[in-house]
Amino acid sequence: MAYIGKTPVLGNFVKLDAISVVNGQAAYTMQNGSVNFTSYDNVNQFLVSLNGILQSPTDSFTVSGSTLTFASNLSTGDVIDFVMVLGNTLDVGTPSDNTVTTAKLADDAVTNAKLSFNANQYRNIIINGDMSIAQRATSQSSVTTTGYYTCDRFQWIADYGTVTLSQDTTVPSGQGFAKSYKVDVTTAGTVSSGGYVLVRQKIEGQNLQYLKKGTSNAKSLTLSFWIQSTKTGTYIAELYDADNNRQISKAYTVSSSNTWEKKTLTFDGDTSGAFGNDNGGSLFLNLYLSAGTDYTSGTLNTSWNSSTNANRVVGQVNAQDNTANNIYFTGVQLEAGTTASDFEFLPVDVNLQRCQRYYFRRQGDGSDQRAVSNGFATTTNKYRGVVVFPITMRSNPTLTESALETLRPGQVNDAVSAGSIIDASVNAAMVELIADSGTPYTAGNGLSVRVTSSTSAFIAFDGEL
Repeated sequence: MAYIGKTPVLGNFVKLDAISVVNGQAAYTMQNGSVNFTSYDNVNQFLVSLNGILQSPTDSFTVSGSTLTFASNLSTGDVIDFVMVLGNTLDVGTPSDNTVTTAKLADDAVTNAKLSFNANQYRNIIINGDMSIAQRATSQSSVTTTGYYTCDRFQWIADYGTVTLSQDTTVPSGQGFAKSYKVDVTTAGTVSSGGYVLVRQKIEGQNLQYLKKGTSNAKSLTLSFWIQSTKTGTYIAELYDADNNRQISKAYTVSSSNTWEKKTLTFDGDTSGAFGNDNGGSLFLNLYLSAGTDYTSGTLNTSWNSSTNANRVVGQVNAQDNTANNIYFTGVQLEAGTTASDFEFLPVDVNLQRCQRYYFRRQGDGSDQRAVSNGFATTTNKYRGVVVFPITMRSNPTLTESALETLRPGQVNDAVSAGSIIDASVNAAMVELIADSGTPYTAGNGLSVRVTSSTSAFIAFDGEL
């Protein structure tokens, strides 16, 4: 069996008709099935035995058309034992497209050095597309405004209505997913002409340079995802280039209510407007749930163009018009090329670290305290210490906190009323915390800080786009 990286398969031999009459001449006609034989490329394909001895091509014989010519005339009694020809097609084992399985690969045939970045891993431009990471919360009710609430990296964009957002366990059967992003409409609203509701992920420009946007070699992108919605009809997915105010939209249809459906959409490459090579938000993936007439009154823009609002969301149903509506997303993948590959599942630690580049949270678990920082008292009620981030953050973060406590000599716990960042980098932050009351500290004494065991206790650093 031919393995890639092992011995190739050679073409079949053809045994020609016996040449039984040796007439003392040098030249003889070759036939296969009584038909003159000419199916070869060169003399080196021939095996000729004369009187039990293999002859040397070119030196002992030549071929031209269907004529085999020996270097000298044969004698009466000479025997041409056989003439065999290697097939004129040499099969070196090159497989047809999509026919090579893992079993056909030699163990050492493919190395990481020969794999491109995208072929190796992280072909999915979207982070946390399987919705498995939710550092902030697994559920948030009474959401009325734009923000990050549950599943990491997915931003809720809305200017009307009220929803409950959650990391849900409703998933398409047999696809490997365990979590989904759920939108539960709790207060229906009427969309204004300039209003819209959507789920968004922003992507750093420096992660997109291989797409060659803005050049003649710009790569196409294929978006695939699973959706389940109570509301059937036309929905719009949009790629928006924030660096150059350009966009492209594609429509898809939810055909059956409350049924998981997989959608695949391909967007052409954009030969205009390069992405900035920096940590800014260059490309937005927008999954619309509703939009007002300012965004739906034109003709849907299905090729890259300068953004015109009226052409961005044409045909979109209003999935926010009824409190019975529920919408779920999972398996969101955006990749270079014109076809969708299977969803790229990453190890949970890798997926978490990718999310922590944008948001890092230390959360109380309801049973035990969690250490945050070590430092010292600068005054009788102020603490300063360093928090080291688990991974380099996208930018210098901002701090939010609740229910922290300091631990001072003598195992005395003192509540913290407020916290702020004194100095921040993408790798660590110097934080200052203020005691809840009184003057519990002695300036210069060492202290540590921890999140209390309360499930509402946390400290978080936000470097989101």
